[in-house]
Amino acid sequence: MFKHYIIMSSAFTLGSRIALHYIIKEDKDLSRVEEDIKFIEKNAVNDVHLSSHSLATDSEDWDSVVKKDGFFKHVKVIDDVKEFVKYIDDDKDLKGLDVAKYILSKIPCTHLKLEKLVYLAYADYLEKTNTRLFEDKIYAYKLGPVVKSVYSKYKKKKTMLFIEQEDDKTIVDEKRLFMPLRSRIMAAKDGSKKLFSIEDTLKKYGSMNDYDLVKLTHSKESPWREAGGFSGFNPKLISDEIIYIYHKNEIIDY
Repeated sequence: MFKHYIIMSSAFTLGSRIALHYIIKEDKDLSRVEEDIKFIEKNAVNDVHLSSHSLATDSEDWDSVVKKDGFFKHVKVIDDVKEFVKYIDDDKDLKGLDVAKYILSKIPCTHLKLEKLVYLAYADYLEKTNTRLFEDKIYAYKLGPVVKSVYSKYKKKKTMLFIEQEDDKTIVDEKRLFMPLRSRIMAAKDGSKKLFSIEDTLKKYGSMNDYDLVKLTHSKESPWREAGGFSGFNPKLISDEIIYIYHKNEIIDY
């Protein structure tokens, strides 16, 4: 019989769980496990959530582990501890699409409404913390403030049709073992703070229709207008400074 020791975490950029796999034959093998755990805790930028497992099979192969316990099915085995840490750290920064998909997991949206809610989530968090919610920048398009990655993903959806959750299998699909978007956000730097802020945004604006959201984000002196978005040509960057100042001082009337 062969004794297997497994260290596991989640890599949301891969949409799967990841594992370091060890065969324990003598004490020095356990020492290597302890050294790798210390390396992960010391070098990972993110808060690290690790689990450890041990079991015995009749083979050294990973397939024997999966065969012995279906819990390990769909787990990606990483060969090197440095690569393992890299996957963990890839999750520290949110992207606009992460927020868009989380919003879609909560409420159905048209493409237009989705863009507005992603922008407002960004603006709300920036106003509260003076830090960015996600890495993507905001641009002034003809129909309002836009995150390019979200636009590219959903631009083929007609404006007045709802984008249902089923349109994107990476949102939440437990049967395929995709990680819930809530956990994806929580895994990011300041994840709980970001999640609470997004939820607050959805409470404020989630029930509004497309027209009211356009009216809100296109209002006089809004960041979109300041960036010249109304011209419709050559989308221009809307700076964080403009967004922060406007939303810090805005008076919402709806």
